[in-house]
Amino acid sequence: MHGETAVPAFLIFLLVLLAAAVLAVPLANRLKLGSVVGYLAAGILIGPEVLALVRDPATVLQVSELGIVMFLFLIGLEMKPSRVWSMRRDIFGLGGLQMLFTGLVVSLMPLAFGRSWDASLVAGFGLAITSTAILMQILDERGEVQAPHGQRAFAVSIFQDLMIVPLLAMVALLSPHAAQSGKPWWLATGEIIGAVAAVIVIGRYALNPLFRLLATSGGRELMTAAALLVIIASAALMTAAGLSMGMGAFLAGVMLSESKFRFQIEAEIEPFRGLLMGMFFLAIGMTIDLSVIYESWWRILVALVLLIILKTAVMYAIMRLFSYDHDQSIRTALLIAQAGEFGFVLYAAAVAGGVMQPDHGSILVAIVVLSMAVSPFVFRLAPYLSTKRKPGEEREEDFTDVKGSVLVIGFGRFGQVTCQMLLAEGVDLTVIDNDMEMIEAAERFAGRKVYFGDGARFDVLRSAGAERARLILVCIDKADQATAIVRICKQAFPLARVHARSYDRRHTIELRDLHVDYEVRETFESAIAFGSTALQALDLTDERVASVAADVRDRDEKRLEAQRASVRGDALAGREQLYGAAQVMPQPLTPARRAEASRAAGAKSTLKPGEDPSLLDGGAGL
Repeated sequence: MHGETAVPAFLIFLLVLLAAAVLAVPLANRLKLGSVVGYLAAGILIGPEVLALVRDPATVLQVSELGIVMFLFLIGLEMKPSRVWSMRRDIFGLGGLQMLFTGLVVSLMPLAFGRSWDASLVAGFGLAITSTAILMQILDERGEVQAPHGQRAFAVSIFQDLMIVPLLAMVALLSPHAAQSGKPWWLATGEIIGAVAAVIVIGRYALNPLFRLLATSGGRELMTAAALLVIIASAALMTAAGLSMGMGAFLAGVMLSESKFRFQIEAEIEPFRGLLMGMFFLAIGMTIDLSVIYESWWRILVALVLLIILKTAVMYAIMRLFSYDHDQSIRTALLIAQAGEFGFVLYAAAVAGGVMQPDHGSILVAIVVLSMAVSPFVFRLAPYLSTKRKPGEEREEDFTDVKGSVLVIGFGRFGQVTCQMLLAEGVDLTVIDNDMEMIEAAERFAGRKVYFGDGARFDVLRSAGAERARLILVCIDKADQATAIVRICKQAFPLARVHARSYDRRHTIELRDLHVDYEVRETFESAIAFGSTALQALDLTDERVASVAADVRDRDEKRLEAQRASVRGDALAGREQLYGAAQVMPQPLTPARRAEASRAAGAKSTLKPGEDPSLLDGGAGL
């Protein structure tokens, strides 16, 4: 009997998937092809068309789509509501025009190959949609998610997700088959609005109390389970309403973007996201029908080249219409040049509804998959099409001669003054920045070598000597990037002390929650110095001025700790530490305008209507 023991089929199935990923992805990265291409190639190899180690890729695809859902949830965590609202021009302007004009232009391709107008229309608008998963994976690997072209491309992808339901409705209207059953349009619209509202309300008022309760219970596995519950529940709710799963997860992430638990949630979800995203790309590779490609290879090749050219040209023209510069326009256009996985769903519905022939659907699916596969290579053309530098002059990340005991990240005005203090004592510095104009200015006027590199990437920090550094100084002016850098440094380089520049009170609290060794708000100490000179001008003694400054610092510190320790993150916590607070009643609307006006020349205020301004370095001035 013991000789009849067999390995369960699901274990063999998992073994094949994991082995394919572990072997193919490092090889693809070594060849500088990118992990996405590695996953796709592995999927083709183990799929039903080659080795047939996996005969049902649809099952893998269905499960692995959760990886995209989790990825969009994590993106949502980085997108505060005020930031999403600030992107409305790009989402509805760029996104709307891109879908309209790209869909119409690309529809001309199947018409030229003799397809019917209705099948061509469905094909064109399906190909107009970009793969959010591929797009974000490319940006994530290059550390360019927060770059201007990354934000523009992501805004377009948000609008494309919103178009999924209308496109499926278009297929139903074009279908020659009578509809079996269907809801009135007003009822379907009401369900969509209700689902979105439910996600927003629950995310705004229920999720923070839930995670606070779980955090006090002390069970880490409960936090993981709760994070997965939030993602899957929001995805299921949106799916029931007819929207994409990713849209629900993205909204849930946005609602938690200002939560004090966002970093813990992100840490819990990240391993699941990475594994499932890899499975998704494996499944895409398995779905490629090699026989269709063999029979119609020249059509597919011509269509693929035309698709990339047309989508790039249309998106570039729209970006220029919106007054974006050439370099940002070309990078954004190349990012959205590929088609997306929604094409699989749309073309399957079109074939089932009789809108297009099965062979047409198979060719379109092959074009979608191949466009996703070549997308990383297409984006590599960006430096060669850029006007800022010639291809051979593209600045590389080169840290071959770094030796400083202090690593400085950011060489703007703040970083330059900080470096002057250290250089005055002969401290060895390694300075990195990703602003080429700043780097060239430093080399030209100060004779100081500044290395090119994105400080928000772990590999760049390690290459720049973060593992050997005694001290890491984060001097950049973007709060989100500074927080990300501090989080990486505290986790990956625990032996180095980390000092950071803080944007406002909220950012200070975020940094302290990450256990930064020292932080200073960019306006606080200058305001203390300015106030001190004001008191001196009023004939106060130097001793009294120093005493007042120390008292204000002490009160501010106590107020920060009260706000940090507040059960609800109450902005009014510690308000008694403010001089004059007893006589001043909160007036949120007026201070909000003052806060926004005070930042008109710099970064946008994150203050929302009705929000107490005292967490910011505007409004109350503290």
